[in-house]
Amino acid sequence: MKQKFCAYIKKLIRFDGKILLHVQLKPNKKLQNKVIGNQGELITANHLKRKGFTLIEMNYLQKWGEIDVIVKKDNKIHFVEVKTVSYETKGDLEEAFLRGTWRPEENVHAFKIKKLARAIESWLMDRKWDGDWQIDVAAVRIVPRETYATIKIIDNVILS
Repeated sequence: MKQKFCAYIKKLIRFDGKILLHVQLKPNKKLQNKVIGNQGELITANHLKRKGFTLIEMNYLQKWGEIDVIVKKDNKIHFVEVKTVSYETKGDLEEAFLRGTWRPEENVHAFKIKKLARAIESWLMDRKWDGDWQIDVAAVRIVPRETYATIKIIDNVILS
């Protein structure tokens, strides 16, 4: 994946009459969020495969919505919405978890549900699937520096 960066000038340096720039590169916040989200989706797909699911598709995209992970088990399709939060350290993650201060699954809001429902409808029509299906939410918490993650799957959520 080609990365884009926003450059921030840390300080100006003069050398032999020329101005040299000391530039500190800082990843673009939107790109950081995308990378973290992609990590959460991969963690979710691998977790579900270990639980006996068959991976059907990832990142099914329509202009009106996206389905993060699509898996199948026992002849039922599971559409999985993945919400990922990253932490600097494992201690930060554990503290947030114990306090209940931030639950990634709470970020599945009404607008997201509407977009997800439209994408699911499209997928079902495109694949001519008339069997059973359900919607699950995966709440992923990661600590990229320590290659540590936790995952919580909320089965069969109801869209309202």
